[in-house]
Amino acid sequence: MAVYNTTSDSANTAVRALLTKIGEYYLKKSFNTGSGKGKKDWEKIRDIYFYGKCSYCERGDLKLQVEHLIMFNRTEYGLHHPGNIAPVCNDCNKRRKSENKNYLDWEGQLKQICKERNELDLFHTRKKRILYHMNESEYKYPNLTDAEKHAIRVIANSLYENIKTESEKSLNLYKELDEAFVNNNKL
Repeated sequence: MAVYNTTSDSANTAVRALLTKIGEYYLKKSFNTGSGKGKKDWEKIRDIYFYGKCSYCERGDLKLQVEHLIMFNRTEYGLHHPGNIAPVCNDCNKRRKSENKNYLDWEGQLKQICKERNELDLFHTRKKRILYHMNESEYKYPNLTDAEKHAIRVIANSLYENIKTESEKSLNLYKELDEAFVNNNKL
């Protein structure tokens, strides 16, 4: 639960909802990893494609969570799609940052984790498994054209800015109504 909510939080949630709907558009069905067919797909990805282990560190003795390989945000615009999710442990689900303070992409994350664990020799094997899942499995991630990626980016940024603007307008409207009605009744 958030300790402090901002207009950016609601705008980011709207962007994630859009990325979910676009992912479902390409999938041609709903994809809810918490129940029904989507949950069964998630469990199959976790247990069959990744052997019930973290896709980054290969530990199987920890609770695994959904990781969006192409980040599910306004930086990478990854879709909520079965081909874009992999199981990870809690520690590996915390994206590392590069020297210039930007979050690493999934491949950089994998390399960093392998390096931290002195397992760089396993990097290519793990990368190959992830790429197979993303590009060749039954859950193949959509091969978006540059134009499609650009359209998603433009729409997501517009949605983000519109939600922030509407939140500010709503606050200003509240202040006006408060001045006109609430504060007048206190006199």
